[in-house]
Amino acid sequence: MDSLIAASARALAAGDPLGALKRVALREDPPALALRGIAMAQLGEHPRARELLRRAVRGFGAHEELARARCVVAEAEVALAMRDLGGSPRALAAASSTLEARADRANALQARLIAARRLLLLGRLGEAEGALARLDARGLPPLSAAIAALTAAELALRSLRIDAAHEALARAQEAASRSGVPALIAEVGQARDALDRPAARRLSRDGEQALTLGDVAALMASGAMVVDACRHGIRANGSWLSLARRPVLFALARALAEAWPGDVDRDALIATAFRLRQPDETHRARLRVEIGRLRALVKPMAAIEATAQGFRLAPCQAREVVVLAPPIDGDQGSLIALLSDGAAWSTSGLALALGASQRTVQRALVELEATGRVRSIGRARAQRWLAPPLAGFTTILLLPASLPFE
Repeated sequence: MDSLIAASARALAAGDPLGALKRVALREDPPALALRGIAMAQLGEHPRARELLRRAVRGFGAHEELARARCVVAEAEVALAMRDLGGSPRALAAASSTLEARADRANALQARLIAARRLLLLGRLGEAEGALARLDARGLPPLSAAIAALTAAELALRSLRIDAAHEALARAQEAASRSGVPALIAEVGQARDALDRPAARRLSRDGEQALTLGDVAALMASGAMVVDACRHGIRANGSWLSLARRPVLFALARALAEAWPGDVDRDALIATAFRLRQPDETHRARLRVEIGRLRALVKPMAAIEATAQGFRLAPCQAREVVVLAPPIDGDQGSLIALLSDGAAWSTSGLALALGASQRTVQRALVELEATGRVRSIGRARAQRWLAPPLAGFTTILLLPASLPFE
């Protein structure tokens, strides 16, 4: 390694991409291309960074496995920053194995962290938790230690383990301070701020109340029967019933919960669940069928009693019934939550994270763009979607595929 390459690498490690570029900007050899790619990534020029890293991989010979593996890891991190989640994780896993075999522990761990963060973005929290549990972050450089702690904090936040999130963020802050990288310190600060911002709304007949993530966790542990409109399910008596694939039943459950301890008129339930304003006897018959299905599902948690006007919810053990609503209204909440991180997402990445088709996501994006809530950059396969960060509250409960409560 010559002196300019070494100096550029030290500048990158210290979070100084411009200083790194000054040393290798005019060079075309593979090590310089790799460093230029990483520097461009740190400056936010992700497409250019990916191009440089791919050129570096092609430039390294077959005998330079270690250098090629490092470039693969760097390119995977660029893809993560671009929210391009459609690639196969096998190349990253192979690079991680190569780095481990060549005793490059720091970069091997970085590869595993990228894989875990990708799983988090895809909402596969169980797999992400398993991946993080297999990591050994002891003795890592401050930069890697901070990223590992941030990843653990995000997992804890999305599964509402608030104490674990606080501990992980404290570790991240300490490691970020030791690293001296301003961007990393700011990222930790933003993650800590999420704990203090409203994350959901508690609805009742008397109005609504904003809740932080800590308040939501306390509510879930309070013994109340919670109809959760963020995750589309019901929690009561320590058990969790998911109705994410039963939208009609969830709409009925939410309407009954919002009216508790009173009842809901039959015509109002039909309008809410079936979106009909002029019901007839066939709709009332369908309502009886759907109420019967819901009654069978929630029987361990509550009874659904018929009244003269309609139906009412009667919890078995819970002292109260609470509706937990998203911080923002609308069917596109999860899409807005993903875009609110300020990153530029591809349509395919959004579809993967939401578990929806690209056509469905594209239609929703066009609707949001028409109202000015998102904007697009680029065209065709290079098109990316952006939304301004939603200041004042956190959308973490809207993110897809959170861990179910058990």
